[in-house]
Amino acid sequence: MNPQEVKLSSILLGWGLGLYILSYFMQLLLSQEDNIWFVSLLLNATGYATILLPGYLGLRYVRDSGYLDRGSGRFAQIVRLLYVGKPDTLTLDSEELIPQENKSSKSAFKEGIQLVWCGVGLQISYLTWGLLQEKIMTKDYTDSSGESQKFKDAQFLVFVNRILAFALALLVMMLRPQPRHKAPLYKYSYCSLSNIMSSWCQYEALKYVSFPTQVLAKASKIIPVMLMGKVVSKRTYEFYEYIVAVLISLGMMAFLFGKEASAHGDSVTTISGVLILVGYMAFDSFTSNWQGQMFKDYKVSSIQMMAGVNLFSCLLTSVSLLQQGVFISSLVFMSQFPAFVSDCVVLSLCSAVGQLFIYHTINTFGPVVFIIIMTIRQVFSVVLSCVFYGHAITATSLIGIVIVFFAMFLKIYCAYKIKQRRKNAPKPGTSGVLKA
Repeated sequence: MNPQEVKLSSILLGWGLGLYILSYFMQLLLSQEDNIWFVSLLLNATGYATILLPGYLGLRYVRDSGYLDRGSGRFAQIVRLLYVGKPDTLTLDSEELIPQENKSSKSAFKEGIQLVWCGVGLQISYLTWGLLQEKIMTKDYTDSSGESQKFKDAQFLVFVNRILAFALALLVMMLRPQPRHKAPLYKYSYCSLSNIMSSWCQYEALKYVSFPTQVLAKASKIIPVMLMGKVVSKRTYEFYEYIVAVLISLGMMAFLFGKEASAHGDSVTTISGVLILVGYMAFDSFTSNWQGQMFKDYKVSSIQMMAGVNLFSCLLTSVSLLQQGVFISSLVFMSQFPAFVSDCVVLSLCSAVGQLFIYHTINTFGPVVFIIIMTIRQVFSVVLSCVFYGHAITATSLIGIVIVFFAMFLKIYCAYKIKQRRKNAPKPGTSGVLKA
C-alpha cells in the first residue's frame, strides 16, 4: 500500500474504532432497562456515527488529495466504487439492458388480472404488516410459564426487516438483468439513514399513539414531502396540492381532537408521540426525495435502489445493536417467547415482499394506480386496527378520517386530470387544426 492508501485506511479504521469505543462507553453510561425515546434515539445515532463519520472524512480526503487520479489496483477500485461509482462507458442506454414489457400487446383481460394481482399482493402484504407491527410494539407476549413481557427495541425490528429485504433484492438481481450501476455507493447512505430513522420512529411511535393515529399521520406526510421537495429538488407544486395539504391538516386536527375527547381511548396522543411522528414524516419525506434525485441522476433500477439502501441499513443498525447489546437480549427474548419469532419473521417477509410489489406495480401501471391502492390500504388499516385491537373512534375523529382520505383521493384525481390535459394538449408549433 502506498502512503495515501495507508492514510485513508487509518482515517476509516482509526476513526471508526475510536468512535466505536466512545459510543460503547456512552451506552454503558446512558443505557438503562427502560430508556425514554430521546435517550434511545441518541444511543442509536452514536452507533450510526461509527460508520458515517469515518466515511465522510474518507470522502473529504479522497476529494482533497486527488488519490483516485493516481491510485490503481484493487484498493483504488474499491475506493472508486464507494466514492465515485462507475463511469458510463457503455454505448447502450441503461434502459436497454432490462427487458421491457410491451404493454400494448397485452390484452385487457391479462392486464386486469395483473392489476388484481398487484392490488391483492399489496393489500395482503401491508395490512398483515400493519397488524403485526402494532401487535409486536404494543401487546404482551406470554411464555409457557405464564409470564408476560413486551418487546421494546424498535431498532432490532428495523434490522430484521432490512436484512431480509437486502437478501431478497440480491436474489432478484441475480435472476433478472439490471442496468449498469453507475452511482457511488456512499450516496445510498443518506437515504438509508433517513429510512432507518423513519422506520424507527414508526415503530417507536406506537408506544405513545394508537395505530390509527399513526396511519393518519402517514397520510399527512404530503406536507413535509412538499417542503422537502422544495429544499432538496427545488420543485414547484400545483395549486390543488396546496388545497390538499390544507384539507389533510384540518382532517388530522379533527382526528386528534376527537381522540383527546375520547374517554375510552387506550393509547393517548402525547407530546412524545407527536414529536416522533413529526420526525417520521420529516425523515420519510427526505428519503423519497433523495431516492427520486438518485433515479434521475444515475438511472439506477428500483431493485438496485432497494439493495443499496438496505445494504447500508443493515450495516448501520447491526453496529448500533452490537454496541447496545440488543442482539443478545433480543435472542433471549426470542428463546423465551416463540410467538415473537413467528411474528417477526412474517413481519419481515411482508415488508420485503411488499417492496417488490411496490416496484412492480409502479413499473407496470404507474404511480397513480399505486397511490390509489395504497390509499385504500390505509383505510383498511384503520378499520382492521379498530376491529382487532378495539380502538375507540369518536364522531369527530371519524370526520377527520373522512376529510383526510377525501383529500388523498382528490389529489389522485386532480393529478390524473392534469396529466391527461397535458398529454392531449397540442405540441408547440402546431395550431391543433387538422390539415388536408
